[in-house]
Amino acid sequence: MADEQVAEQVARPPVSTLRHSVAHLMASAVRKLFPEVRFGFGPSIEHGFYYDFDIEEPLTDKDLRRIEKEMRRIAKRSPRIEREVLSRDEARRRLEEWGQSYKVEALDLIPEDEAITFYFHGEGDDRWGDLCEGPHIEGFDQPFAFKLQSVAGAYWRGSEKNPMMQRIYGTAFWDEKELEDHLAWLEEVKLRDHRRLGEDLDLFSTHAEAGAGFVFWHPNLGAVRRAIEDYWWEIHQRDGYQPVYTPHVARETLFAVSGHLENYGEMMYAPMALDELPYRVKPMNCPGHVLIYKNRSRSYRELPMRWAELGTVYRYERSGVVHGMMRVRGFTQDDAHIFCTADQLAAEIAGVCRLVDAVMSTFGFEVTAYLATRPEEKTIGDDAIWERATAALQEAADSIGLTLEPDPGGGAFYGPKIDYKIKDALGREWQNSTIQCDFNLPERFDLTYAAPDGSLQRPIMVHRAILGSMERFVGVLIEHFGGKFPLWCAPTQVALIPIREEQAETCAKLAERLRDDLFRVEAMLDPGHMNKKIKLAQRAQIPFMLIVGEREAAEGTVAVRRRGTREQEVLPFEAFLDLVRRLRRERSLELR
Repeated sequence: MADEQVAEQVARPPVSTLRHSVAHLMASAVRKLFPEVRFGFGPSIEHGFYYDFDIEEPLTDKDLRRIEKEMRRIAKRSPRIEREVLSRDEARRRLEEWGQSYKVEALDLIPEDEAITFYFHGEGDDRWGDLCEGPHIEGFDQPFAFKLQSVAGAYWRGSEKNPMMQRIYGTAFWDEKELEDHLAWLEEVKLRDHRRLGEDLDLFSTHAEAGAGFVFWHPNLGAVRRAIEDYWWEIHQRDGYQPVYTPHVARETLFAVSGHLENYGEMMYAPMALDELPYRVKPMNCPGHVLIYKNRSRSYRELPMRWAELGTVYRYERSGVVHGMMRVRGFTQDDAHIFCTADQLAAEIAGVCRLVDAVMSTFGFEVTAYLATRPEEKTIGDDAIWERATAALQEAADSIGLTLEPDPGGGAFYGPKIDYKIKDALGREWQNSTIQCDFNLPERFDLTYAAPDGSLQRPIMVHRAILGSMERFVGVLIEHFGGKFPLWCAPTQVALIPIREEQAETCAKLAERLRDDLFRVEAMLDPGHMNKKIKLAQRAQIPFMLIVGEREAAEGTVAVRRRGTREQEVLPFEAFLDLVRRLRRERSLELR
């Protein structure tokens, strides 16, 4: 890269600043085309920007093209951006004069000790200003590229009690090539969308009869889940975990003691009356595990105790944020709780960290770990307990050389945690694994164990999930693999296809042999044409197709066709069986 190009890039503001400025440019164009519009918020976001508008008529793709054209006209004629500081009273007077009631409400959210700033661009009839803290670029008289992408509904300030607005999403880059690459990436994201693939591959559905946020797993995805759960139990048994199962409902008093009712109540479903007492469906599994611990007295000789549960929980997510399998209201957590002594704590946390690495590498994910500390609001326990728990997490990470990125205020209400984010095939990060150090719940529930000297001591709880939500993790997997699951967890692992009807019986026998070895098999024995069956198997993303003709039937061989290829390799059936056994045993991500 030439020196002048490097210098130009260094001098440019961050792309987030450009995007926020382009959001303002878009808002000014919307005002020009729809003079009665009222404005909401317009921030930059991870891959672009949005702005919320209160407009009576619904916006269309045609309107987006009109808005883009107007944006280019305004940027060309009046490119400079100006900053103006106003008194609070003058700002209110101006916003009321403009009829911008949402902005008046936004003004009241600004702390008294902060400056009130407006940003303006345009001349004459094009002049437009917005209440905004900035920052912004100096002006639009420099190369940049943008694209308006879509329109969606959004409640004002995210509350269903507030008016519904129209949110325009867009993106902007300093370079046209970067924009083109990003738009191509978005097309790949659409192709991998788990909702589209869920329909194409008959994986899952949602239904109005159950309401938003509840997933129905079809047989194909049920097979994927069962394979993952079998692996999950296997690796946990090796690490000394024991299975437990707890009810889906409990008396409300349990969640009052745990602190969930006070600190998590807005996410819990309303109480139901059973035996004239209020009950709740559980939002988390930990109170149930605590009750098992309290069922009898405990000794230091029993610790650490590692209890695991694939436990289904229920949380009232707002309908506006429910999204396929990624954000749901009923989901299964791969939950576990460790009860241990202070001396055991660092080693137990380190053991969970190693377990996270082992599981995520099996699926081919890169991971980044974060240390999430005490939130500013809605927490339980004193500062000393939080400091002790945070130090224990850091000590455990240091003991295995794990680097923790800071996440100030990101902890749970009862304790700090290590959160993991995984990076998928498209470079997107997803938060899933978590390890939480908790001194508070043992205190609130008066948990004890008998120490070597006979005294009663308080155990420490480690809350942890590896996959997180089974629904969300499998949704991410669908997109990560693009529906092309590796052999060991694919819905159907092998398809058998006869060239002619005379080989159907041979295919049926080979299918039975594979099923006896617990492989998931489809024998495509109907009278249809072989090429049609191959296309169906390809569309279903089946890892292996075994094609059997007259020669293969006579010699005990199969023509092996791997997913995504046209080539066929003739192998003795026993050699193929050895191959797929090895791939399943190793949980290989490859088909060789």
